Formats: sequence, C-alpha cells, structure tokens
Amino acid sequence: MTTLNAELRTFYEARQQQIPAEIREIMRRAGQELADSGQADRALTVGDKAPRFSLPSAAGQTVALDDLLADGPVVLTFYRGAWCPYCNIALRALQQHHGAITARGARLMAVSPQVPDESLTLTEKHDLAFDVLSDIGSDTAKQYGLAFDLPDDLAAVYDKLGFDLQRVNGGHPRTLPLPATYVIDSAGVIRWAFVNTDYTTRAEPADILAALDALA
Repeated sequence: MTTLNAELRTFYEARQQQIPAEIREIMRRAGQELADSGQADRALTVGDKAPRFSLPSAAGQTVALDDLLADGPVVLTFYRGAWCPYCNIALRALQQHHGAITARGARLMAVSPQVPDESLTLTEKHDLAFDVLSDIGSDTAKQYGLAFDLPDDLAAVYDKLGFDLQRVNGGHPRTLPLPATYVIDSAGVIRWAFVNTDYTTRAEPADILAALDALA
C-alpha cells in the first residue's frame, strides 16, 4: 500500500514540471529560509501541555478542546488551507483512516486559518467525517508555535496563482501554520508530535495510529 508521503512526493514531482523555473526558485528559497529559521524546533512537542482553544467549525458549531478531551484523546492536525493540494491529499488520507482513529477512542480535528465558509467547501468536497475548524488570524497556531508569515515574494506568487488568501483567511493573507499533527492524551498532554517546515511532507496515518495504540 502506498504511503501518504510517497503519494505526496509523486504529486510534487509532477507539479514541479508545471511550475515556471523562477517561481520554483522563489518557493525553494522561501522553504529553505523557513527551515533555517528553526521554527519547527520551537513548536510545541511531546510532553508539552496542549493549549486550550474554542474554534468555530465548518458546520457552524463551536468546538472546544476541553470538551473533546473529556471523551478521550484527540488527534489535532494543522493545515494551510483548501487551496493547498498537499493539504487536500493529506486530509483525504486522514479521512481514509478516520474509522481506525475513532475505533481507538480518539477524535480527529483539522484546523486551518480559513474562514468557516471556505472550510465548509473543503468538507463538502472531500466528504470529511471529522470537524474542520477555523483559526482566523492563526491565534491557536501561534499558541502551538506553528504560525509564520509568508515572505513578500512568495505571497506575490500565491496572489498570482489565484489563491486569494486575503479573502479565504479573513483578512490575514500572510500568516499560515506549519503542517503539524499532534496526539493529545485525555489529560491534555501532547504524547506524539509531527511538525515540519516542508508543506509537501505530512504525518503518516500509520504513525498516528501507532501513537494512539501506545496510549492504550
């Protein structure tokens, strides 16, 4: 069976052929600068207390981490948005493993900086069975040490590609989260963490399931 990251790598290699060299270079340089910034090392990790939050869902509810933890562990994943094809591939993979996650007594939550209407489009498109939450302004992502601002040249590229982050992120076009996934135990402690500055790499569902098994 193909792993998620193998699928992402195949997509990346095909995508590179379609992107002009000067845009590829801007993306490469921005990625290198973010990796060199050390932000991934400063993000919350295993043993840290998970910051509490209450965020609106695409379905119009308010979802609080405390309420979820009262029922068991939580798998919390941060993604950039429905405009990011790598995020869509990763969310589809999580949906395919949703039954296995819930069978282990855990709840799966996805968080992005998009306004709820944009998240709802994503939910409908992929028929996701888990809540997609809106972290407008990335305040929750900041608490987890994940939020960063796009450099000017990359923000201009995203505008040119039609991503319209000004609209979908509710007036916060420059701030995005690092891709990250956390397994949080019912006491609110992070027991497993995946954080990477490279948005083409994501947490493997099999590793998430193994982390949940380790809690049992």
